[in-house]
Amino acid sequence: MKNLTDKTIALAGIFQSASLVTQIASKGIVDSHDLETAVRSTLNMNPSSTAAVYNGVDNLRTGFHTLCSHLGEGAFQRDANTARYVISLLHLSRKLLKNDAMLATISQRLERVQEQVDMFGVTHDNTLANLASIYSETISTLSPKVIVTGEDSYLTSPGNADKIRAILLSGIRSGILWLQVGGSRWQIVLKRRFFVQEATRILENEMNQSLH
Repeated sequence: MKNLTDKTIALAGIFQSASLVTQIASKGIVDSHDLETAVRSTLNMNPSSTAAVYNGVDNLRTGFHTLCSHLGEGAFQRDANTARYVISLLHLSRKLLKNDAMLATISQRLERVQEQVDMFGVTHDNTLANLASIYSETISTLSPKVIVTGEDSYLTSPGNADKIRAILLSGIRSGILWLQVGGSRWQIVLKRRFFVQEATRILENEMNQSLH
């Protein structure tokens, strides 16, 4: 399959975002490194490669593992909410790619967020709130909306709500990337074994490199 590595990386990005949303909604926590990766990938508008969107494949470990557990053998490893978020992100990404006006709006607003990052930091509350507002005022107006389910005590926290929306925006970023490198829904269904094999290869290579 053409561009298998690029497609697997982009798909892992989508799965990583979906997994992070599940973590916050069900446990009220999220890995700080993964959150930073999500924000940086959203702001990386002119990457030199697919892997560069995430500043290297080593930042997508959560996504590769989640991809393997959902597309590989063993249904007991799959999380229904995470799978649902992936499907929603893919659907919304296709809709957004056809909406030039909304894409332009998001791009312009992300440039202003970058200025905020330079001042406050990547995962500062102000940065996350700004990204969340972009999601709410653009992607969230498309249908069907992403319905996040979990513990009310976590979902009603304003900080968690901002993180979830910011992460969903990063999932859309990965979804657009997936489409740009030639990914499609039927490939996930019919070629899932290839994505699992490639994700496993990337993980093993990364682990071997980290040992040296």
